[in-house]
Amino acid sequence: MKLTVIILTHNEERHIEACIRSAAFADEILVIDDESSDSTPAIAQGLGARVVTHPLAGDFAGQRNFALTQTDADWVFYVDADERVNPETEAELRRIMAADARAVYEIRRINVVFGQRMYYGGHHPDYSRRFFPRDAVRWEGLVHEHTESVLPIRRMKGSLLHHTYENWEEYFQKFNQYTTLLAEQQYAAGRRAPFLKILFDPPFAFFRFYILQRGFLDGRLGFIMAMCHVFYTMVKYVKLSALYKVRGKESSADAEAEKYSG
Repeated sequence: MKLTVIILTHNEERHIEACIRSAAFADEILVIDDESSDSTPAIAQGLGARVVTHPLAGDFAGQRNFALTQTDADWVFYVDADERVNPETEAELRRIMAADARAVYEIRRINVVFGQRMYYGGHHPDYSRRFFPRDAVRWEGLVHEHTESVLPIRRMKGSLLHHTYENWEEYFQKFNQYTTLLAEQQYAAGRRAPFLKILFDPPFAFFRFYILQRGFLDGRLGFIMAMCHVFYTMVKYVKLSALYKVRGKESSADAEAEKYSG
């Protein structure tokens, strides 16, 4: 059976080589590149990966679904450019394929933030659905996308190292990108952000991140990331509120123009 590792990229020249080398066991490495302006495609091709350029257009699920149309593999394994496949994972993947144990498999991700492995708080190790038969899954959701399948969910023993942020510039770039996408997603779903939500949800986010999830055990960085999560929570609601104000005005203006044109 053929195994393809799929990697989505956008300006990942700092990460792509290490990612591809960690997944070199695959029969094929397929890179779906979101029109990178750096040397990501050239590096990937130089390491033997097949690169297909396709614009993300803010739709992570759509990009992952597009990738499924670009390979004839029996099984696919999604790995993000900032992740590394731990060596023991290859043997487990091959055993599952050899047994044709069709399911959607979750793999443990150990998050590395500014070089520190995080074991508590909001960056504690999590499980992500990444390995499954190509013909059995579709992705849904603009950001924090998820799989949809009739197959059972099973958990692997292997793991990925997820290098989330290497510097603060990268953190705030993703902060801005994800809060905007989440606001758009909630707006599309008809959700609102009343002032009480903006007032109370951020401090509760800190309590959950730092106390309930024991972020304090990650030391100084655990506290810093908990505080950042407070602002992350607030900003996504502020952006959602702004969308209603801007688009509400646009709708009112359109209705007024239509009334007078009639």
